Amino acid sequence: MDRQPVVTPLPEFLTQINRVALNRITRPFAARLPGFAVLHHTGRVSGRRYATPLNAWRRNGDVVVALTYGGEVDWLANARATAPSRLVIKGESHVVGPPRDLSTEEGMRAVPAFVRALLSTLEVTDFVAFPVSG
Repeated sequence: MDRQPVVTPLPEFLTQINRVALNRITRPFAARLPGFAVLHHTGRVSGRRYATPLNAWRRNGDVVVALTYGGEVDWLANARATAPSRLVIKGESHVVGPPRDLSTEEGMRAVPAFVRALLSTLEVTDFVAFPVSG
């Protein structure tokens, strides 16, 4: 069976740039900046520990994450397979359970209006919510 290419809102080359350079630069700041977080997760195959900067917002008992590179990213598969993970947002560390998918409407309602406009322009439609347990 042929595998269909994954279509993501942002170009694939940005994913590679993020992995190689930008994540390393933003990781120290993302844990404290509004609209960002750092997810500490374990590789589902390698068992290696990772820290991935994300676009995230605290809403009620969840942390909502915009999937700007689509839902086929390694960090998401790791978080689903090896929960719980740890997420640092606004300088606070939280234990989070496995993420659940949100509809586009639910995800858009969870982000600030100016972010909603940007995500709409970028055609981001995928979101997940991590339940915060500590």
